[in-house]
Amino acid sequence: MNIIKQFIAGFIATIVFHQGAVLIGYTIGVLPHAPYNTTPTEPFGIPSILSISFFGGLWGIVIWQIVKRFSNAKLWAASFLFGGVLLTAVAAAVVFPLKGIDVSVAGFLIGVVLNGLWGVGNTLFIKLFKAK
Repeated sequence: MNIIKQFIAGFIATIVFHQGAVLIGYTIGVLPHAPYNTTPTEPFGIPSILSISFFGGLWGIVIWQIVKRFSNAKLWAASFLFGGVLLTAVAAAVVFPLKGIDVSVAGFLIGVVLNGLWGVGNTLFIKLFKAK
C-alpha cells in the first residue's frame, strides 16, 4: 500500500509543485512553455501532463527510498537536492538527447529548481498520506 501512496504523491507533486512552478515561471516570462500541456506524446498519444505525472509518480517511489532515512530539515533539503539534481541529470543525459533537445547550463539550473520543488512536494504528500 505504501508504494501506491508514494506513486500518488509523486503524481500529484508533478501537477501541483512542478507544474505550479512552471506556471509561475511562464507567467513572469522566465519559462517559454506553458504548464499543464495537453499535447499528445509519442508514441501512444497520451497528453503530456499525464505522461510527466506518471513518470513523476515512478520517481516519487525512487526518491522517497533515498530520502526517507533523513529527518527534520535534512529530509526537506535532501528531497529538494535529490529531486532536483537526480531527475534533472537523468533528463539531461537520457530524455533530452532522445528527444533532440539541447541542454544548457541555464536550462539545467532551471530544471534543478523545478524538480527540486517537485521533490519537496513529493515528500509533503508522502507525509500527508502517511506513507512509509
